[in-house]
Amino acid sequence: MKLYYIRHGQSQNNAGWGDDTYQPSSDPALTGNGIEQARRLAEFLKNNQELQPNPNWDVHNRHGFGLTHLYCSLMERAAHTAAPVARALKIPFVAWPDIHETGGIFSRETETKLSGLPGKPRSYFKKHVPELSLPADLDESGWWKNRPFESDEERQPRADRFLADLLARHGDQDGQPEHHVAIVSHGGFFMHLMCAMLKLPWRQAAQGLRSWFLLSNCSISRFDINHSDLTICYLNRTDYLPAHLVTG
Repeated sequence: MKLYYIRHGQSQNNAGWGDDTYQPSSDPALTGNGIEQARRLAEFLKNNQELQPNPNWDVHNRHGFGLTHLYCSLMERAAHTAAPVARALKIPFVAWPDIHETGGIFSRETETKLSGLPGKPRSYFKKHVPELSLPADLDESGWWKNRPFESDEERQPRADRFLADLLARHGDQDGQPEHHVAIVSHGGFFMHLMCAMLKLPWRQAAQGLRSWFLLSNCSISRFDINHSDLTICYLNRTDYLPAHLVTG
């Protein structure tokens, strides 16, 4: 399996970072930059979707991506980043609720801070992202269903569970074509997934330092996973974006 981890485009919360006058959203939309990043992502992947004949290991995707499956979280910014890719490539496009950002959908208001909120309902996705295959149990009560704020203790087990489920769905099988899977998710979840894949302690590095894998908006990271090996081919690729659209 080849796994491509794509962070969502710039959200309103990303753009408002550091601005004391900005009120963060529980489920922020993409900014104008984020919409343009998603458009360019879709264009780049479409132009490089077809696999070209190549006898060597194409570690940098110079000979195409050949994506076979696309997943996204049910947070608005991820769904609207992935949708243009799905429209451009016309590959299976499925929601994967477990790849949401850490914390879930929760209130940022002072009086109700960290209280669970509903999340977008089924009708929202049917109207705005009709290509997306939704979970059977998603109804008008919203996908998060007012669950409590996701605690620190719940986050790593979720990433571990996702990795196991991913390998069960798409791991290499003898005699079967290799799956090339793209997921559109979030920066915080990426850190937990890296810890899951590499069995790293959370936020711990040498000499008492705290670790973090930084991802830019709409960056692409590639992992090759075969029967016995995990290879990190590249992280945080943004070379297809112009400089003014490389945002954090």
